[in-house]
Amino acid sequence: MHNLHTTTERNRSQGGCETDRSDDPGPDDPRSDDPKRRELMALHAERAELEQRLARAEQERLYLTDPAAAAAAQGEEAALLAELDRLMTRIRAAEYRSQPGARTW
Repeated sequence: MHNLHTTTERNRSQGGCETDRSDDPGPDDPRSDDPKRRELMALHAERAELEQRLARAEQERLYLTDPAAAAAAQGEEAALLAELDRLMTRIRAAEYRSQPGARTW
């Protein structure tokens, strides 16, 4: 136990962080069959993909030399930001619904 504590303290002092993966179910964990959890994981995967597309559009807007292409990238970036906002709202709703005792209305 002392070694774990020492390692944790060393990680913190070096700017690292302690991660607890006990809430990440493995393939044999019964929680991996939970439809709410699968929905939430799918939404987060969609968010990650959307954030990559958004980063690319931002880079194109900033660094393309053709004004027409940069303007098109700016329009795409605005559309992706609106889509990300809607997706984050869906994620927050799914996270709320997954909590015990969550109201349905």
